[in-house]
Amino acid sequence: MAGMGDGYVGTAADGARIRRLEKQREEEQAKMEELRKKSSQGLQGLLQFGTATSETLETAFKKQTVGLVTREQFVEKRATLRSKMEEEEREAKQRQAEDEEEKQMEKRRRRRAVAPTAKLSFLDELEEEEEGEGEDGEDGEKGREQEARENGSSKHGREAAGAARKKAKMSKFGKDPSVETSFLPDRDREAQETAERERLAKQWMAEQERIKNEPLEITYSYWDGAGHRRVIKVRKGDSIADFLRAVQQQLAPDFREVRSASVEGLVYVKEDLIIPHQYTFYELIINKARGKSGPLFHFDVHDDIRTTGDATIEKDESHAGKVVERHWYDKNKHIFPASRWEIYDPAKKWDRYTIHGN
Repeated sequence: MAGMGDGYVGTAADGARIRRLEKQREEEQAKMEELRKKSSQGLQGLLQFGTATSETLETAFKKQTVGLVTREQFVEKRATLRSKMEEEEREAKQRQAEDEEEKQMEKRRRRRAVAPTAKLSFLDELEEEEEGEGEDGEDGEKGREQEARENGSSKHGREAAGAARKKAKMSKFGKDPSVETSFLPDRDREAQETAERERLAKQWMAEQERIKNEPLEITYSYWDGAGHRRVIKVRKGDSIADFLRAVQQQLAPDFREVRSASVEGLVYVKEDLIIPHQYTFYELIINKARGKSGPLFHFDVHDDIRTTGDATIEKDESHAGKVVERHWYDKNKHIFPASRWEIYDPAKKWDRYTIHGN
């Protein structure tokens, strides 16, 4: 029986049904082939029905898999249909993009064709001057041409005539001095501004370096439970670590424990604040840093000598900073005055000075 595989067992009605389904499948395949040919000639094939790609794919797949098919045929037909649909969709998108690009090009051509000629801001004045000249200007131009023709019997004369006409035409145009142009880009002005900024930056840096190299006299007290006041000179740009290194060299002959201590083992306390080693005196001075009991930008010792108190004016007094060994501070930080000391924090502000309590 045609269309029946070897070993098939069935009735005559089953055979007739199989033949009918095979005939229907052949007809569907012929329709699909016709649609594919139409798509290759410029039509959009299955996409022209306006349905989604997935729906069209499912519909075509169902029509091609009517009846009994093997798993391999099922997978092959689905992959074939999907590849055809994707190819048709890509071609349709490409044609649509080309059409859009052509439309945009046509719009740009039309826009350029109808675009009005740009006019200068002082064109009206030139037109008024041309109208004022009237026939005199035309006669003058004719006279110049006549003179050029008389003198231009040779090639040199013709060139001179052309140059004269061009010069007469270009002499009518020029800049309007009354128009504000400071907001427009100006390469020369920008170059001058850049050079001026660089000059000012270099000048400022040189001034800061000069300030950092200025000498600074510091009065301090080596504190081991009792005060031992000393005076030392450093630069304003020196860090606290540099200052403590110089202090160690100054105190080494008189204090044996300082002689064997390292710079990291020394602590500088100013106005009840422990200043970390990385800060410089320059930073404390320019920032007008304040401590708990006085300013951090004065390094001498002086008292407020005003005879009358004024709550609106800050007290002007400075105390000698203390240099202590770190292990001494660790053992005595619960005892006054070490109990008042804390690490300097630039973000923390002290509204008023105190010399007792916390």
